[in-house]
Amino acid sequence: MNNCHTSIAEYKGGIENIMSLLLVGDESEAMIARYISSSIVYTAISDDEIVAVCAVVQESEARIEIKNLAVRPDMQRRGIGRSMLHFIEELNPGKTIILGTGETPSTLRFYKSCGYKVSHKVPGFFTDNYPHPIIEEDVLLRDLIYLSKHLSR
Repeated sequence: MNNCHTSIAEYKGGIENIMSLLLVGDESEAMIARYISSSIVYTAISDDEIVAVCAVVQESEARIEIKNLAVRPDMQRRGIGRSMLHFIEELNPGKTIILGTGETPSTLRFYKSCGYKVSHKVPGFFTDNYPHPIIEEDVLLRDLIYLSKHLSR
């Protein structure tokens, strides 16, 4: 992690304290509001500062969904997101993890490099559910791409 020591734990503070970080992973407070109350939120802390957040929803006994995984922009590409995923995976042996993301090339590469495979897509999700176009890496986000990974016990 490039000399970046982080600790990860369940977050018990107010959502308003991490909203700016949640917005890195999901640009809409209204969309965040739809899932945050049913989520368990984890944070990564480095030098007494929250540098990453992960919101997880238990969909069933066998499946969890990562609703939001975000790393503070100045702390990206240091292995923190990968560490957050590994932490969540360790907590959920034998389960399937699903997550949805846009068609951003670097994001899809990241999840695929962590062992996640595309399972399906929701056509028009971003254009239908967000009030303005979202463009990342010169890509207009339209479809929600779901990826999944089944964890062994």
